[in-house]
Amino acid sequence: MNKENRTVYEDFKYCMQDVSTVYVGCKYTMDEILADESIPFKFQLVVERYILPKSDPEDTLETHLYYLEEKSFLVKIYRQMKARVKVNCIHEKKHLNGQVTREYVTKTMSVEQLAHLSVAEKEKIGLVVQELLVSKLSLMGF
Repeated sequence: MNKENRTVYEDFKYCMQDVSTVYVGCKYTMDEILADESIPFKFQLVVERYILPKSDPEDTLETHLYYLEEKSFLVKIYRQMKARVKVNCIHEKKHLNGQVTREYVTKTMSVEQLAHLSVAEKEKIGLVVQELLVSKLSLMGF
C-alpha cells in the first residue's frame, strides 16, 4: 500500500472528545480500538467485553454497525451508551424547474434507528457510516 492511500484511509481513524461526548471514526478495526491509547479506556472495555465476542477482530466499526441486527443484544449495549451514528446518505432534491438532483446529506441517528433499516434499504439510500458518538456519562455506568 502506498503512502497516499494509507494516509487517506487513516484520516478516518480518529478519536476526539468534548465535555460530554466521545467521537470515534468508523474505519478502526476492533483490534485497533483496543490497541489505540487515544481511545478512552471505558470504551475499550465495552468493546472488549461486549462487542468483540460477537464480532470479528478484523471487522471495522463501520462494517459492524452497518450489519448490526435490530434484535441483537449489542443494540441494547449501544442504547445504554446513548450511542449515535453520523452517516451520509443520498438525498434527492427537486428543483423548481422540475429537475431532480442527488446529493449526499450528513445525518445523525441512533444506533437503534440504524439497526432498524434493512441492508437493502441502506444500500438503496447509499448509506455510509462515518462516526460513532458515545455519551461520556453513559460510559461511566459500565
